[in-house]
Amino acid sequence: MTIDLSILELAPPKLQFGGASVHSDPKVGLLAAGPFDLRFGSARKDHVHVGLVGPAEQIAAARRWLDRCRAELPVFGDANQLKRPFPGFAEAFHRTLLSPDGSSVELGEGALSHALHGDAYDAFQRVVDLYSDAHSRLASRDQNRPDIVLVCIPEAVLKKVSSVERKTTEAEKKKAKFIRRARASQQLDLFDALDEVEQTPEDFLKRDLRLALKAKALRSRLPIQLVTDALLNDADRNQDPATRAWNFSVGLYYKAGGVPWRLPPSGPETCFVGISFHHFQTTQRAIVRSSLAQAFSSDGEGFAIRGQGVPVEPEQGRNLHLSEQQAYDLTEEVLAEYERRTGGAPLRIVLHKTSHFDDAEQAGFIAALTEIPIVSLVTLVPSQFRLLRYGAYPPKVGTLCTVNDDRAFLFTSGFMPELGTYPGPHVPQPFEVRCLGNEGTKAAAQDVLNLTRMNWNTSDIRGKWPVSLSFARRVGGILDEYGEDDLTDTSFRYFV
Repeated sequence: MTIDLSILELAPPKLQFGGASVHSDPKVGLLAAGPFDLRFGSARKDHVHVGLVGPAEQIAAARRWLDRCRAELPVFGDANQLKRPFPGFAEAFHRTLLSPDGSSVELGEGALSHALHGDAYDAFQRVVDLYSDAHSRLASRDQNRPDIVLVCIPEAVLKKVSSVERKTTEAEKKKAKFIRRARASQQLDLFDALDEVEQTPEDFLKRDLRLALKAKALRSRLPIQLVTDALLNDADRNQDPATRAWNFSVGLYYKAGGVPWRLPPSGPETCFVGISFHHFQTTQRAIVRSSLAQAFSSDGEGFAIRGQGVPVEPEQGRNLHLSEQQAYDLTEEVLAEYERRTGGAPLRIVLHKTSHFDDAEQAGFIAALTEIPIVSLVTLVPSQFRLLRYGAYPPKVGTLCTVNDDRAFLFTSGFMPELGTYPGPHVPQPFEVRCLGNEGTKAAAQDVLNLTRMNWNTSDIRGKWPVSLSFARRVGGILDEYGEDDLTDTSFRYFV
């Protein structure tokens, strides 16, 4: 049997910043041209107001870290394309960092010790309540309200309540066990890679402190950034200070309302939507899988929409699907939120999913999108396909291999010319890209590649998943903690 291979190297993603030039590395672009929102002129704030919550000792350490971020930070050892000195927050983002004393709420040692006392599960809730009450004091201000709050978590808190076993009934535990067994018997090992983005039954059986605090911040409509000793302290096991400062500052800037960079407009106005599922516990304590849409406009503005729940059955395995009506309703919600944010409907919609679109889903999505000129349904599946090339490095990021004009495989990890190396420990695993609609596989693959650079929570360009799917597991966990109430805000800055 003859196998015909076609190899195409897609153009590396180019990002827009404050100036006229484009760059593929956010660090280079920010240094050369500043953040994208410099283009907003006088509508742009000239500072970021940072609030702080936590024990007095760690708040003091966080203030010292903010002072370090205001100045230049060199890398440990020799600088290279992967490790670059941090120029200082104002130099990179053209805004000053403000953290006035009046914008911090200290948690007394006695209060925190009391919260941590006793059973870990009960302590978990007491810690969440203690921090969220302090955060609410800052969020409720009419004047001098911070743009973002640093939530300082000591090591003792992380050690005891970073993650705790959820109090579930025996029936719920049994059901989760059945789901695990069904998935193990029905799926190949390669689908374990989906655990990077899709929730698992283990996620449902636990509570995560980070996600619980973010859910509380979402209710108060004041974004947070968690701060731990791993960020604040220089240690052998931690990243060097410059790398930590880069990643911390990009996330801080975005969550505080900034726009670090965006993709250049290269076609019709597009809405990218990632469809996934997450476990959810209702007030009746039933386990369901709730659909989740992560949507992003062409300019990078992101929001999350929770759809309807589907009762979990052990035989479902991975391949859970929406009904035709659920697909229609979820898409209608996405379009309504998109119009509310941008003032109109997109001309193009691209739906991403990690499982195939069945007939009912296709019918529902297409029915809701009849007024949209261009619609693509794209499935991304981690593949066992491998590709070797001459030399010491694996295929370049952006390599698209088509087999017999039928199946296409995209490498979003591999050799990176921007870094001059392959920054990974294992043989790169490509996605199989399956596309339905009036666009080809090449366009779908280029979108996926571009969206791997749209993670505004880090300056690292080594993202494997497109942003439309990469945060699904985290977003689902936050929505689990948020509960059944309607969302007070859908902005993505609350979820990262």
